[in-house]
Amino acid sequence: MVMVRPFKGVRPAKETAESVASFPYDVLNSDEAREVAEGNPNSFLHVVKPEIDLPKGTDVYSEEVYQMAKTNFYGMIEKGVLFQEDRPCMYVYKQKMGDHEQYGLVACTSADDYNENKIKKHEYTRKKKEDDRTKHVITLNANAGPVFLTYRDDSDIDTWIANFVKDTTPEYDFTKEDGIGHTVWVINDADLIDKLHTKFEGIEYLYVADGHHRSASAARAKAEKMSQCNDHNDEKEYNYFLSVIFPAKQLYIMDYNRVVFSLNGNTKEEFLAKVADKFEILGENTDPSPKNMKEYGMYLEGTWYQIKAKDGSFPATDPVASLDCDILQQNLLNPILGIGDPRVDENIDFVGGIRGSEGLTKRVDSGECAVAFKLHPVSIEQLMNVADADQVMPPKSTWFEPKLRSGLITHLLD
Repeated sequence: MVMVRPFKGVRPAKETAESVASFPYDVLNSDEAREVAEGNPNSFLHVVKPEIDLPKGTDVYSEEVYQMAKTNFYGMIEKGVLFQEDRPCMYVYKQKMGDHEQYGLVACTSADDYNENKIKKHEYTRKKKEDDRTKHVITLNANAGPVFLTYRDDSDIDTWIANFVKDTTPEYDFTKEDGIGHTVWVINDADLIDKLHTKFEGIEYLYVADGHHRSASAARAKAEKMSQCNDHNDEKEYNYFLSVIFPAKQLYIMDYNRVVFSLNGNTKEEFLAKVADKFEILGENTDPSPKNMKEYGMYLEGTWYQIKAKDGSFPATDPVASLDCDILQQNLLNPILGIGDPRVDENIDFVGGIRGSEGLTKRVDSGECAVAFKLHPVSIEQLMNVADADQVMPPKSTWFEPKLRSGLITHLLD
């Protein structure tokens, strides 16, 4: 049983929505964010990357950065760029990337559900990033970026949302410069809100797809706000955090690939011979994309090879050890290329599938890297199985597209 409830969202005026909507805080670095937001005072990057309004070189964790976020956020409300709903609502957020569409329910979810593992995780978080996001939430008194959640599909929810969007005019509908379409509908029908709230009470778990630091910081912010409140109760807004909840079958996970800078002292021939011990080398192929799980594209000295993990090289029933990325790590990257901990090893880098196979071949052909590996995407079922086992995914396992835009809906904690 999970809690999903409406809230009085802070959102853009209809005419400013496209200019407000921005990439999340963790997609762009400071220089990139500064360039993207240049000439656009409405961009929500001024809230989620507020260092862009301070001198270059400013410590992004300094107090003045968080205060600038607060100034910019409430300044946008004062200027009418943003406004707050007069009653609690839910929202439907549709994203379109090429032929792919996904419809998420925007609502508040419970920090207690997160703490009690009803909202399941599959990644470790880093304290420094948690500290940063918690301070951002507390200073703004708001969740400025949504957590990307999913759940095992429910046909009733699918039907209700499909019928609602078919019969309702969207509030926002635009396509950003990257070609991703964004459409938002406001659900202010009390009966539909009540049906959705009640239906989610019967769903056992939600799963964090993307936004582990945002969800962890929301739970920490709840604890901090509660400690400062003299009349705490479960209805206080700080008990809840901003989420976009998608049915699992709609999500699009791309491959997350690996490039390695050296062959760890091996010649090409020695390397291939060692690979052949645990993998079938299926031959050279101009198409690098693996067609099945446990298969890999491997790019070496101008040639794509197709390799496949041999039976017995991995425990088939372990939800983590049976993942393609872990099979590659345990049978090739570690024993052959000497990469012990891919989180910190300087001989490896990771390339999101959004960059295509060209992003891999370019880095090898340039001489920067010695070999590249193109993986089959992780399935959402694999991700949920790992979370259900209270385990974590290997680093850089999932690349979700499209990314949620920030600024379309914000949640105030009071």
